[in-house]
Amino acid sequence: MLNTLTGISHRTLLEDINSPADIRGLAIPELVDLAQEIRDLIIRTVSRTGGHLAPSLGVVELTIALHYVFDTPQDKLIWDVGHQSYTHKILTGRRDQFATLRQYKGISGFPKIKESRYDVFETGHSSTSISAALGMALARDIKKETHRAIAVIGDGSMTAGLAFEALNNAGHLDRDLIVILNDNEMSISPNVGALSSFLSRKLSGKTMRRVKAHIEERLGQLSNVGENILNILRKSEESFKSFFTPGMLFEALKFDYIGPIQGHELEDLIETFEGVRDNIHGPVLIHVLTKKGKGYLPAEKNPGLYHGVGPFDIASGKPQSSNGSISYTEVFGSTMVQMAMSDHRIAAISAAMITGTGLNSFAQQFPERFFDVGIAEQHAVTFAAGLASQGLRPVVAIYSSFFQRALDQIIHDVCIPKLPVTLAIDRAGVVGDDGPTHHGVFDISFLRFIPNLVVMAPKDEEELQHMLYTAVTLGGPAAVRYPRGPGERVELATTLKKLEIGRGEVLVEGDDILLLPVGNRVYPALHAADGLRKVGISAAVINPRFIKPLDDELISTWARRCGRVITIEDNARQGGFGSAVLELLGSRRLAFVRTCLLAHPDEFVEHGPQAVLWKNSRLDTPSIISAAIDLMQQKD
Repeated sequence: MLNTLTGISHRTLLEDINSPADIRGLAIPELVDLAQEIRDLIIRTVSRTGGHLAPSLGVVELTIALHYVFDTPQDKLIWDVGHQSYTHKILTGRRDQFATLRQYKGISGFPKIKESRYDVFETGHSSTSISAALGMALARDIKKETHRAIAVIGDGSMTAGLAFEALNNAGHLDRDLIVILNDNEMSISPNVGALSSFLSRKLSGKTMRRVKAHIEERLGQLSNVGENILNILRKSEESFKSFFTPGMLFEALKFDYIGPIQGHELEDLIETFEGVRDNIHGPVLIHVLTKKGKGYLPAEKNPGLYHGVGPFDIASGKPQSSNGSISYTEVFGSTMVQMAMSDHRIAAISAAMITGTGLNSFAQQFPERFFDVGIAEQHAVTFAAGLASQGLRPVVAIYSSFFQRALDQIIHDVCIPKLPVTLAIDRAGVVGDDGPTHHGVFDISFLRFIPNLVVMAPKDEEELQHMLYTAVTLGGPAAVRYPRGPGERVELATTLKKLEIGRGEVLVEGDDILLLPVGNRVYPALHAADGLRKVGISAAVINPRFIKPLDDELISTWARRCGRVITIEDNARQGGFGSAVLELLGSRRLAFVRTCLLAHPDEFVEHGPQAVLWKNSRLDTPSIISAAIDLMQQKD
């Protein structure tokens, strides 16, 4: 590496690290230098590619220590969520590929089994690591193998019920299992809830050590009596620790508790991990205190902002300029505030994603009606049902891919009793560089079959405003799905209006072919209609607005008139909007209508820019034009 001050090139430690085996011969001071080199690489790379900066900077030393002590990949290291795995990737043979992080056909921002044998479990949603590690531990014992299973889970992820289900089961089974609790006092938004308070380092860190030191000092002054008491206390140190620290909770779940220890002190981490590796059997939890964003001051000061970032200027920390368009998420947030000012029944619920879902202003202006429930999507939905049962109009704002975790609650607790809960489905459709765990391409399919639920998708940001208003005034369950990213730069409405349920709108009249696009595919379809007109094809375009209920009469009338229909949706083909249209045509005895369903194929969509992914799935304007020409050329 070239030193920019001296102009002299020198070789770094990192250049010689191609696998975890290469770090095990380094001394502690060399590991400290290596940690700094890794931080520099992460900051430089993410400033160009975007990514999860603050989480990965917070676990550099922790990751080095884990790979230093444990025999990975024979020992199984499972990262919860996985957005903090950048150091892990760098140390496990992907240093030279790291520049392609989250780029199209580059390495993933999350652990990926096909990418490396060190990625033993694919993650992207929170709170799964302990369950997966326990499964691996049991498989190991059944196969009479000897490797270790290590789950690394953040304190935010520990708020989800799945994590406690796994802890409870692990304590009961009493198998060798190591859980690393990475406690940085926040997930994406600041952590909330009783558990977060219990894990707080305010008592469990310096205060606890200071109390213990004070007791030892005072008793030491009491001659023989004091020394005898002190010996008893020393023998009872584990009980003392469990009473004054979060160990009490985990010991109750039959885990050996160790900690809290500082997560940026390599020598302490290595010594602790070696002790656990060599001496402790059964389930053990190691409580590690880290600082999110460690080593980059802007990220340390505002870790929530730098949890997931786009490209930015390293010196200032400022993001690269955007195109100036307001995002759908921002429109959602401002519309929520607008509605809440006049309707005191409206409440908002977030699952640890206040900024990500655009609810910052709502939370500040209506704190008594805003609830961040932590990473607990199932609870969020049923909690909303409880509010709705008492006359409130709660809006649950969660990303599409995370709503998947609450399907039973949507069916059982909201839709069966027909409660007025609004599901605000952000990031519907492909989201880009976070890949298959975060794409929202299944929500139409898993919501469409639920009775009593109205499902809407806006063509632009103004229509999103009216759909939200329609949803909260409906008096029953409703879902509004909207995409990640900027809108269409249309003028926003100052007065909100209710849409007639199940009524679409004809945007363009035509005689040859009917285009039925949903949500963010409406404008590409309009552009396609313009292109088709230039080649002599008259295309009608209908904005359905409602995925459920469909405007049966409008769609059937125009399908019969045109004789050819193309559906276009940013969702999986199976069970999606196109399937609903086929069902409609069949029920209306319009099977003679030629159809083409444009949607994502029956495979998981990899990471990449949204425009590239839409093109790959034939959902962009040129693909719609091509599909229409192909359909027109089909003979009877």
